[in-house]
Formats: sequence, structure tokens, C-alpha cells
Amino acid sequence: MKPQASRIENYPDVEAQLKRHIAETEGQISRLERILDSLDEDKSSLKDLALSVAGTFAAVGHTVAPDEILKNSMANFAFENFEIAAYKSLIAPAEASGNDGAIADLEANLNEELAMAEWLDQNIEGVTLKFASLKEAGETAKK
Repeated sequence: MKPQASRIENYPDVEAQLKRHIAETEGQISRLERILDSLDEDKSSLKDLALSVAGTFAAVGHTVAPDEILKNSMANFAFENFEIAAYKSLIAPAEASGNDGAIADLEANLNEELAMAEWLDQNIEGVTLKFASLKEAGETAKK
């Protein structure tokens, strides 16, 4: 989301939401690291790198698209739902093992992802209409 937020010109509400969620994501990482530390587990550098690279390539790949903002909005919605599923999956064994600290941290992360997915869901139509309006007016509609 960082590359997207730095490129947005005509969608200040999207930019603000992306920046807010970037900050939330940093908190989520801290919570996950706390859980892993409590379990004496190392975080997966490969997984972190893969997700970072995948997200960056998706954002960069969309920069050449005339409808970059729409493609990024759809990709963000899909990725948020992937994260929601991942947190739900992680909560299940935490509950089964009675790890209350992990449950609380994972539920906090899940709630932030649910909120972001809902925001994206509620705003895709408005972003699409603004894109169409800007394009129709001959203005920069791309980002």
C-alpha cells in the first residue's frame, strides 16, 4: 500500500485510508512478533519478503494501467480478505490451546482488517464513479 499511497493524486480519501491502514499494519506486525516471541518461534523472513514483493509488484504493475486506482482498489480488497481468512485461521488454534494473549492480539488484527475491507467495499463504487468523471472531463483519472 505504501507505493500506492505515494502515487495517489485525485483521491485524497483513498490516500488517507491507505496511510491509516499502513500505520495499523505496523501495529499488527508488532502484535504478531509478540505472539511469536511468546511461543519461542522465529518469524518467517521468507513469508514477509514474499508478501512485500508480491504487493509491490502488484502496485507497480498497475502503474501502467490507465485505471490504476481501480485495479489497486480491487487488489487491496482481495488482499484484505486474504488477511481476514489468515487471522481467522490463526485464531482457531489459539482458542483451542487457550492462548488468551494471542487470541486478543489476533482479534485486534482481524478487526482492523475487517474494517479496512469494509471501507474498501463501501468506497469502490465512489472511486469508480470519480474515475469515470475525471476521465470524462479529460483530467488525470489514473491515480
